Amino acid sequence: MGADLHISSEPMAPESDAQFVRDGLSLYNVARTGYDHWRPLKLFVRDATGLIRGGLLGHIWGGWLHITDLWLEESARGAGLGRSLIETAETEARADGCRYVHLDSHTFQAPEFYKKLGYEEFGRLKDSPLGHEQVFLWKRL
Repeated sequence: MGADLHISSEPMAPESDAQFVRDGLSLYNVARTGYDHWRPLKLFVRDATGLIRGGLLGHIWGGWLHITDLWLEESARGAGLGRSLIETAETEARADGCRYVHLDSHTFQAPEFYKKLGYEEFGRLKDSPLGHEQVFLWKRL
């Protein structure tokens, strides 16, 4: 069978193909750990017309909340919405049995913001992207 396999680069492949790979990894992870509860976390900041002005994305699995994205448009910054998004995410995670949360930020983004909220740095990746660093943080809930 191995001789019939090949690698292809398909940047425009349908999302269903990418989901097939994620599902395969999820099944493997569940088989190895026994943790089968996974769910996305999607929080949005909307204006009066329903337009999205920011949000927080992540997922819950294995007792952890993994925050993957947090963004607020410029006009929404400085009003405490970022803090509120994090606190809402942490509250949902606790209610779902999570004990921890982890995320990453870049030196040109907001690692100090997360540290003010009790997150601890546990690693850095230099030149990610070139000339900057990726900062990895975690917190006990």
